[in-house]
Amino acid sequence: MVVVKRWVRGVVLTVGLVAVAGCGTGAAGSGPAAPAPLPTVTPGASGASGMPGAPRVGRVDPSAPVYGAPVSPGAPSASGSGSSDACPEGGVRLLEGAGDAAMGLRVAEVQLVNCGTKPYVLNGHAQVRVLDRQRRPVEVSVAPGSNGVATGTGLDAAPQQVTLQPGQAARMGLVWRNLVTDSTVPAAEGWVLDVLPRPGARRQTLELGRSIDLGNTGRLGSGPWTAVTP
Repeated sequence: MVVVKRWVRGVVLTVGLVAVAGCGTGAAGSGPAAPAPLPTVTPGASGASGMPGAPRVGRVDPSAPVYGAPVSPGAPSASGSGSSDACPEGGVRLLEGAGDAAMGLRVAEVQLVNCGTKPYVLNGHAQVRVLDRQRRPVEVSVAPGSNGVATGTGLDAAPQQVTLQPGQAARMGLVWRNLVTDSTVPAAEGWVLDVLPRPGARRQTLELGRSIDLGNTGRLGSGPWTAVTP
């Protein structure tokens, strides 16, 4: 058995190819056993890498963690009402994207996926609030762009209108510093984002797998929505 391992968004994809050669002898008059057939790849089922099951950029990755997913029928949803829909009310949901940390500078990404049936238009910056584990507001200044945290992040680019067709996604970047400048001030840490994607839209919450560890800098920058392109 030859095992090939590939990392896809922090998940190990293991593909086993088993070549079965004829061993021993078959029944009288029969030849060696035929080799086992290789797996069949359905056209269009491969991702950009050509590997079966690899995620498509700009499309929903079913293996990615989804926050705001529907609850069981009859169970209370985040808004307090029962729901069995495959897509949250409002037609979009949030995903936690990639993150990076270097010398106390943190960069993270949040994706918004159009899981509805109609185009969804974004233009500008989302309104972001940071909450702790108990969903209480964290004292932090959130502003469009890099907010004076760092230069060269790309978050100060001018907003562009983004129209998401069903199944397409947009991203926004976040930047902050994990820095303690005053030992007498408790360090702030956020575990939930409360996001208004566009004016008049329904607010969305995103539970984070990695915290927004602000120290006591009290400052977070957010970039404009940009399309996740193939």
